[in-house]
Amino acid sequence: MSDTNKLFGFLNIYKPQGLTSHDVVARLRKVLKIKQIGHTGTLDPLAQGVLPVAAGKASRLIEYLDEGKAYIAEICFGKISDTYDTEGTVVDFSDKKVCADEQREALLKFKGEIEQTPPAYSAVHYNGKRLYELAREGIIPENIPKRKVVIEEIDLLDFDEKNQTAKINVVCSKGTYIRSVVHDIGQELGCGAVMSGLLRTKSGRFDIKTAVKLEDITDLQTAQKYLQNPVEILPFGKYNLSEAEFARVKHGNALITKSFKENEFVSLIYNTELVAIAQKKDAQLTVKKVFI
Repeated sequence: MSDTNKLFGFLNIYKPQGLTSHDVVARLRKVLKIKQIGHTGTLDPLAQGVLPVAAGKASRLIEYLDEGKAYIAEICFGKISDTYDTEGTVVDFSDKKVCADEQREALLKFKGEIEQTPPAYSAVHYNGKRLYELAREGIIPENIPKRKVVIEEIDLLDFDEKNQTAKINVVCSKGTYIRSVVHDIGQELGCGAVMSGLLRTKSGRFDIKTAVKLEDITDLQTAQKYLQNPVEILPFGKYNLSEAEFARVKHGNALITKSFKENEFVSLIYNTELVAIAQKKDAQLTVKKVFI
């Protein structure tokens, strides 16, 4: 087995400002000299922080990862832009000043399940094109479909009343546009608001405390040093295979078991390594994907 084939796991990359998520993957492909690599949870160039990257066959596990996210967003009140952030064109201003208590009261209205409209400059598909492609052509649809998202936590962390800037903490479901949250907060307060910075502090089981700078991944050896075992990342129950069971599973054969709940996904493990993903069906573990 070559060194590149041994790369099977996740890298918790700290994405810097100025790069797209695709840029990060492209750089890692060049450094690691592998093609099978991908990311989950796209971050805009303005944003920084946790970007989970799947290396090798772990790219086939992205669909199984926890999807909850956490962010710290920086807000500038008193203006509205076409992109909902400071990188866009300002389309309106307001002289209205807000205070911390007004913000806390407004934030309460965003907790729980809410509906939000994706920003015009986003990757959401609309009539066969992405919204940002239409926006670049000067087309801003008036009826962009709203989507339901869940905000588990939203709190005011800091507020500079003189400069009318703030920081908020947001814990939310997959698919939440923080730029839209910021824009809607500004609308609620009647003063307008744009996002001036965004830090993702958590994505599923990946935390900013253990994130690795992109420049620290210099070759296969350093990548292997920071590689996280899929067994520890996947949110599934674990089943340790015997030698005989391992022989069955690697050929895609099911296992009989009374353990686990119906339809539950399970990580099948042999010698601490992930061999396959299975699902409980009618008293047996049906193999869904094999990784050896």
